[in-house]
Amino acid sequence: MFLALRHRVFRRLFAAHVVALLGTGLSTIAIGFLVFDTTGGNAAGVLGTLLGIKMLTFLLLGPLAPLVARRVGTKRLLVLTDLARVAVALALPFVGDVVTAYLLIFVLQAASALFTPTFQATIPAVVTDERQYTGALALSRLAYDIESLVSPSIAGVVVVVASSSALFFGTGVGFLASALLIVSAALPKAAAPARGVHSVRREIARGTRLMLRVPRLRAVLTLHLALASVGAIAVVLTLPLVLGELGGGEAQAAGLLAVYGVGSITAAVLMPMMIARIGVRPYMLAGLALMIASMAFVWPVLALSSGQDALPWLWAIWFLAGLGYSAVLAPMGRVLRDAVPDDDLPDVFAAQFSLAHGWWLISYPVAGWGATVIGFGPTSLLLAVFAALALGFAAHAWRTPSLGEMHPELAASHR
Repeated sequence: MFLALRHRVFRRLFAAHVVALLGTGLSTIAIGFLVFDTTGGNAAGVLGTLLGIKMLTFLLLGPLAPLVARRVGTKRLLVLTDLARVAVALALPFVGDVVTAYLLIFVLQAASALFTPTFQATIPAVVTDERQYTGALALSRLAYDIESLVSPSIAGVVVVVASSSALFFGTGVGFLASALLIVSAALPKAAAPARGVHSVRREIARGTRLMLRVPRLRAVLTLHLALASVGAIAVVLTLPLVLGELGGGEAQAAGLLAVYGVGSITAAVLMPMMIARIGVRPYMLAGLALMIASMAFVWPVLALSSGQDALPWLWAIWFLAGLGYSAVLAPMGRVLRDAVPDDDLPDVFAAQFSLAHGWWLISYPVAGWGATVIGFGPTSLLLAVFAALALGFAAHAWRTPSLGEMHPELAASHR
């Protein structure tokens, strides 16, 4: 997994990725605490709606990322989007009205929608060896998991000694450090595609057409649908569930998020070994099945336990769910890379980023308002059942091994 760190450019990119993720994690937790403080019993619904708006931004702007990178330049786009996020993060604590705050959050997410797929498409251009690229993907997933573990811990300490708005300053520091690290890295230029120059509309639509046309990529989209269904339970409902339904404190809520992160880290560390032993497809499908089965037990636990007595059981559920979540997402880059020629990778990464967030656009409000209207337990079970149906469809669509799995001796660029 650590072979990719031999690349000097990747080391800097990875460091930038880590500090930016820590900043993002702190801001997300700060927004969650703020929503609960201001809305009380409706916190789950309001937070679900707010996160849904975030996903809408990703859905609309994500496909533009490769087009903008080709015209602006990869490094310049990454640095500019980081600086934009620094400005927004530092401005948010001083905003006095909700409308302005929502507009600033929209700008923050718009910058992320351009940054993330551009960053993801840069990694295979920097790390070209197949084995090292697998390790790079594992490290990238590990960065997300470390963030999900460290951010709640940092937030738990900060909110004891300062207001939650102080977390936004941590966000600004993270994005600024990311921009400086990217400036210091020699990134490959975004080359014009070999297929020639097309219209803006055709460029944007190409990745989406590939995602819908290639059977393996259709399966990826369905996996994202299942993942969004059960993932929304952890992302949207953790804070309202612990703070409201169970009557717990902020430290307990942050602790449950940290347990989810521990599960994710475990799967990311195990990924290279497990994929070498059983293959990408079984690892991803088994991970998703584990996550779905875990979240299906939320309702029985809440029904049979009283108040904070449910927390030990929820820790186990959140750990297993985090394990399955990372098992699905960590190898995703390999699936995309193996499905299309290298020339199409930027468009496919952007389309996957956008379309996958489209599922979260639906699942976030459903989870939030479902918990508000019918309760946390029934909502969790319904989302788990729907995810199981999506998993069955994805397994059926992804029936045959990829060329790379059948012939591991071939170079990554061989088609």
